[in-house]
Amino acid sequence: MTGPRSWMPGRYWGVTAAEVGMELPCDSELSGRTVVCDRVVDIAAPPELVFAWVCQLRAAPYSYDLLDNFGHRSPVIRDPKLTELVAGQHFMKLFALTGYTPGAQITLRASGVAVTYAVHPVPAAGASRLHARVHFRGPRYLVAPLVFGDYLMMRKQLLTLKNLAEREAHPAPPADAEQPVPH
Repeated sequence: MTGPRSWMPGRYWGVTAAEVGMELPCDSELSGRTVVCDRVVDIAAPPELVFAWVCQLRAAPYSYDLLDNFGHRSPVIRDPKLTELVAGQHFMKLFALTGYTPGAQITLRASGVAVTYAVHPVPAAGASRLHARVHFRGPRYLVAPLVFGDYLMMRKQLLTLKNLAEREAHPAPPADAEQPVPH
């Protein structure tokens, strides 16, 4: 995104104008002035698998584990039980689940912050776009450093979820599997 609304570093990443313009559930979570950030990543995996990996945020933040997970490694094997959602559940230790649409989106809230992770199918490719929108309550000049720090953490998080979903969707053959002999 370019233009006057994007002057704040980290506010937009990988997003289209149509995605910036779409309404997401977190848009109604906070009252007053907010700074809105949109970050999107393409994932070569079906939406239901991507959504299942988004639900893994109940277990860990999937960003820089040393900083935001007290040095504990985020799980690399998906726990199917984490897709069993109930409003009020904790995500990433900081957020509470305020709403969800099974297979499509989760909306989380913490003090002064609301975020929706929405999975959009890309039917022709059998892939998905994972769209994270964050609202930060407060004036731009106070929120700007938070926005940039959040961008660095969320970019890592989205890329980690992408890698894990793609790895599960397209597993590599075992190293000891017989390879065809070229003729």
